Amino acid sequence: MIYLDYSATTPLDPKVLKAMAPFFSVAFANPASIHSLGQTALKAVEDARYEIADLIGAKGSEIVFTSGATEANNLALRGTLEALALKGDKRKHIITTAIEHSSILEPLHDLKLKGYKIDYLGVDKNGLVSLSNLSKTITEETVLISIGYVNSEVGTIQPVDRFGRLIKKLNARRYSTWLKLSPRKRGDKPRPIYFHTDATQAFNVVPCKINKLHVDLMSLSGHKVYGPKGIGLLFVRRNTPLKPQQLGGHQERNLRSGTLNVPGIVGLAKALSLADNKRDFFNAKISHLRDDFIKKLLKLEPSLITTVNRQFISPMHANIIFPQVQGDALLSALDEKGISVSTGSACASGDITSSHVLKALGYESAIASSALRFTFGRLTTNQEVSRSVKLIKDAYRLCLSRG
Repeated sequence: MIYLDYSATTPLDPKVLKAMAPFFSVAFANPASIHSLGQTALKAVEDARYEIADLIGAKGSEIVFTSGATEANNLALRGTLEALALKGDKRKHIITTAIEHSSILEPLHDLKLKGYKIDYLGVDKNGLVSLSNLSKTITEETVLISIGYVNSEVGTIQPVDRFGRLIKKLNARRYSTWLKLSPRKRGDKPRPIYFHTDATQAFNVVPCKINKLHVDLMSLSGHKVYGPKGIGLLFVRRNTPLKPQQLGGHQERNLRSGTLNVPGIVGLAKALSLADNKRDFFNAKISHLRDDFIKKLLKLEPSLITTVNRQFISPMHANIIFPQVQGDALLSALDEKGISVSTGSACASGDITSSHVLKALGYESAIASSALRFTFGRLTTNQEVSRSVKLIKDAYRLCLSRG
């Protein structure tokens, strides 16, 4: 089997598994227990917490472990807005983009039903959000902005650092203006706009230093970085209000109850550390493989369309339109030939509607439904690239012949 679906999930790195192993059997105790075995597990959790914090430039107290990025995204959106509402903040305006993951879009849809106004920023043909468009969309009622760092489907890398600087400057300007007023005229202290990024797809390919990005909240997931499934985290900058969404056990400073996944947390820290140390090396290797794949495939089938200019996307992504065939039909044909790919976000598997991301890029539904996502990883080889190109050509022509 040739695996070209690294954006959906990654295989567990053997070094990560080795780091996790003792916490399944030897040091298996509950880290909430006060006995020595429990304290051994707790030390492993806290060591991992501070290792991760150091990798992203945060404090250990700003890391909240979750079951993955979906929970982290929900906690960031719901938790922040509910906490602010409890503090009397009446702002109801949220800004996001039209190409976000469903774990952002669906919670926001629910919040819309509860009275929040959501603005979905459009993107250009390469999936990029305009800084000026973001600036023009911000109002006095804007409370939260959530923009993903790297798009899971087409791989577009957003200039999150520029967005963060814009928001930080606006917050500072509002506060400075308020300070210059006489005490009688000041009124309530201006509340900041909070900024969240879903960096789930980003950590492998770009540094995720929170002070460079100027984010208040950031989501990460283990299984996207050659770590275990079922573990993730939310970075929560100090003084960012957050209302817990799970109650009962008082773990994670009362922000996320539930017995801590000790092996997962240890594995997450190890995986993030390895990804951070080897990022440039693997980016160069994977980018070369991806580019070679596209070059060879387009040479064999010139009618194919790459949806996004490679200069704007992650090294691992190649989103390609196969005219006159349905993407799900081609995916099945490729699976029969031993190639694993995706039509889009793996979290939306089984949804046969055309991609909301490609439609946001300007593609009509009929064309968007003909796209496949190929994503490359550390274990991809030159031989796999060459073989997959030939098999894709055969599968595509088979689908064309079937009409």
